[in-house]
Amino acid sequence: MKLIRVGQKGQEKPGLISRENEWIDVSSIISDYHANHFDAEIQNKILTLSEHELSKLPRFSKTQRLGAPLLAPSKIICIGLNFSDHAKESNMEEPKEPVVFFKSPSSLSGPNDPIVKPYHATKCDWEVELAVIIAKKCSYLSLDQANEHIFGYCCHNDVSERNFQLERGGQWVKGKSCDTFAPLGPFIATKDEIPNIDQLKLWLNVNDQRVQNGSTSTFIFKVHQIVAYLSHFMTLMPGDIISTGTPPGVGLGMKPPKFLEVGDRITLGIDGLGSSSQLVISDEQHHHIDANCINTILKRS
Repeated sequence: MKLIRVGQKGQEKPGLISRENEWIDVSSIISDYHANHFDAEIQNKILTLSEHELSKLPRFSKTQRLGAPLLAPSKIICIGLNFSDHAKESNMEEPKEPVVFFKSPSSLSGPNDPIVKPYHATKCDWEVELAVIIAKKCSYLSLDQANEHIFGYCCHNDVSERNFQLERGGQWVKGKSCDTFAPLGPFIATKDEIPNIDQLKLWLNVNDQRVQNGSTSTFIFKVHQIVAYLSHFMTLMPGDIISTGTPPGVGLGMKPPKFLEVGDRITLGIDGLGSSSQLVISDEQHHHIDANCINTILKRS
């Protein structure tokens, strides 16, 4: 099955995409695709629906907005440098263990919502990534146990402000967590929809120019390795999102580097997981803030 959420921001309703590509409204069966429901309501109420039951449900108009296909995950865990050629273009060594960092769940947005460029951002970048959705609570998994704890997969743009990430000290999280920096979707495909997870093509265009072309076949750490590995350092919860790394072609790795400007259009997709598109817009509401305000905050008395 393919899970979607449809409606204006904050008013989304849960839905499914049928085999005939209709958008089916299932809000009469479940209130929303909340992370807390992934180990119970979604799997017991939604995935068991028959074709006859689905035929009786109302349809959404495809002109409506798609929201992020999942509400309120406890965490978004990201894997860095998971393609050897991306590590090389970033001038970093290929990791011996997965590089782990977080994005704030508040960065989630709909697959076609605008990316809001922070008013003091100078090096905003793109990253197409395969995201894994966790099915049930787990820890200390073996490699063989990983698959049964995966609910499904979706497309993710791990938008990154490289200035915040690499030049402002501390961890990467502050360069990854700005509002709208995690467009997710258009849908979550259950794992049975994607039988060859290690053979998926990923791509991303900026203003119709293809800049990223990759395949999960060249992962340094495969999907099941990542899930099992992470479970030894933290409890994975239903609805947790694991973003598995980006192929080469990011703006940071270009010579000279190239970063997103207001008005740029990003389009990205993954085999079997659809595509999404985001327009970069300015953060108008913060333009009145003094550009030196962070320096003022950091001054010691």
